[in-house]
Amino acid sequence: MKILYIHQYFKTPEEGGAIRSYYLARGLVEAGYEVEMMTAHNRPAYEKKDIEGITVHYLPVPYENAFGFLRRIIAFVKFYFLAYKKAKSITGTDIIYATSTPLTVGLLALRLKKKLKVPYYFEVRDLWPEAPVQMGVIKNPFLKRWLKKQEGRIYREADKIVALSPGIRDHIKNIVPHKPIYIIPNMSDCHFFNLTPKNKKLEQEIGFKDQFVIGYFGAIGRVNKLEYFLDFIEMLNETNSKVSFLIIGKGGSLSGLKEKTERKNIKNLKFLPFQNKAGVRRLLGVMDAVYISFDQKPVLETNSPNKYFDALAAGKLVITNTDGWIREMAESHQCGFYADPNNPKSAYEKLAPFFKDKNLLLQHQRNARNLAELYYSRQIQVQKLIGVFNNEHHLKINEESVYILTA
Repeated sequence: MKILYIHQYFKTPEEGGAIRSYYLARGLVEAGYEVEMMTAHNRPAYEKKDIEGITVHYLPVPYENAFGFLRRIIAFVKFYFLAYKKAKSITGTDIIYATSTPLTVGLLALRLKKKLKVPYYFEVRDLWPEAPVQMGVIKNPFLKRWLKKQEGRIYREADKIVALSPGIRDHIKNIVPHKPIYIIPNMSDCHFFNLTPKNKKLEQEIGFKDQFVIGYFGAIGRVNKLEYFLDFIEMLNETNSKVSFLIIGKGGSLSGLKEKTERKNIKNLKFLPFQNKAGVRRLLGVMDAVYISFDQKPVLETNSPNKYFDALAAGKLVITNTDGWIREMAESHQCGFYADPNNPKSAYEKLAPFFKDKNLLLQHQRNARNLAELYYSRQIQVQKLIGVFNNEHHLKINEESVYILTA
């Protein structure tokens, strides 16, 4: 079976960032499927590469996280037209697997379904247009209605839908109640990341010594609202002198965040540049806990953030400032807690016991690793996706984790 996999932001571990599609595509290839990946890159010309058995078509569509709304729209539209033209030239496609965002990827899959006369499966990573509407990026009422209409159309025309979280599944189910929906969250790479003691040598290289280290890594944008992290840091600095902090990544809000850090005179926070997967693994070696940050919008509670799954695989205490399913899983499995961004003092009170009791911290870290292995390992998520293509409606993953198709 030949799968045309469409992901505008496909990345490899060497590049860093979200590499879900790399692992899923590689898993499909290892299972005997032929996979052609349609994506974009920031180079001036089209390129075709073989990456571990995945045929990758790189289209020249520049994109950066720092782009404003208009430049992003231009990139989405350009990819739509270039990908449509290239996809028509690929022969033998049996199924289209399209992963959002942006929503234009769904429109592309819908058009290709009609042109190539093959089904498409739609993977929903983030809710569009709900996310930009709640963030205040899309305000025009006519545009909102049009985008909502297109969203419903994409769901209805898709033969199957993959949601990355229960909240995303519930949103889609309200629009298309009888559509097959699978939940396949992001993955913890339990082979790549390890539950290991802190790297004391690296800790000293960075400038930390015998510190409790809390780190954030990933995108630094408006959605992440890392100002909450600064508030959290200020509260901790008033009460504990043996805590240090890291922010690792890039994004449109980085310069502003650095300015606020200087203005607040925060001395125990270090900024490090964006890292590929190996770099993230290395720096996780100095962290005791990982901070997960999002703006306080209901739609963001449905997210399936990669940093959460990497933190679990590396056996780190999880601190999340957003409510929703991530909080529920972290607290119910005793590997983390919710830090109310509007009440930093209460967050400190939850964290304080971990300073005093190293065994409590170690137990939560072991619980994090166990949760990763039990529910979120890369092998489990690949097995689920293969089940989607094999029309398996009920997959027993292990004794405690059952994967159910909701129809």
